[in-house]
Amino acid sequence: MAWPDLTHTERFAPSPTGPLHLGHAFSALTAYERAQKANGIFLLRIEDIDTSRCRPEWEALIFEDLAWLGITWQKPVLRQSTRLPAYRKALQTLWNMGLLYPCTCSRADIKSALNAPQEGAPLLGPDGMVYPGTCRHKPLPKEMPDTALRLKMPEAMQKTIGDIVIARRNMGTSYHLSVVVDDGFQNITHVTRGEDLAEATPIHKYLQNLLGLPIPEYFHHSLIRDEAGKRLAKRDDARSIQKYRQDGATPHDIRQMIGL
Repeated sequence: MAWPDLTHTERFAPSPTGPLHLGHAFSALTAYERAQKANGIFLLRIEDIDTSRCRPEWEALIFEDLAWLGITWQKPVLRQSTRLPAYRKALQTLWNMGLLYPCTCSRADIKSALNAPQEGAPLLGPDGMVYPGTCRHKPLPKEMPDTALRLKMPEAMQKTIGDIVIARRNMGTSYHLSVVVDDGFQNITHVTRGEDLAEATPIHKYLQNLLGLPIPEYFHHSLIRDEAGKRLAKRDDARSIQKYRQDGATPHDIRQMIGL
């Protein structure tokens, strides 16, 4: 179902696992300006469910960089680490529907199964190697276990995506689940993000339908790449917003670099 007639609401949801780079600036500014043009709302969400990699100093730098770029957002900022009960509730709903199953496979197990001679070359989906369904038909426990869980995907999506991990071990959720639950909670009507996440959009729409959540309008923008055509990532610290700031760049300079 589509969103009812609500205010145009966008969000930028970075993970505090490293410095923001030019690609982040492009995505944040694109979402911010789309919200402004529509006289809408822009929200900042911190995706900090991976506590082993997230750091408070990176979160503080996110705030600094965005403010320096001229972006403002409504407060308080939502942090996913405070939303675990909501994710657990959504998981329980899916479990009760018979759509989840525990998975004990490691990446090495999956790779080994997919590399069997009769399987041919492994297929890659939005989460990496397409899961072959090893644990799909094992007997289920009576209660939902606190372990890694996979979502049974429709047959058409199994071939290209596989049964996705919907809750990771020692995390209690996953990117796919938390982003969908939080978008619904925050009344996000428009999702602006990079085209590298376009393959994840069918997953999110499927989850939204299962959980009875309205489906936002998705816009996938082009990616910022280096001179060799490689997509920028957090490992490219030399291109971080912090580095440009330290070197004397202005927000206008950043806009010129990313074509805004």
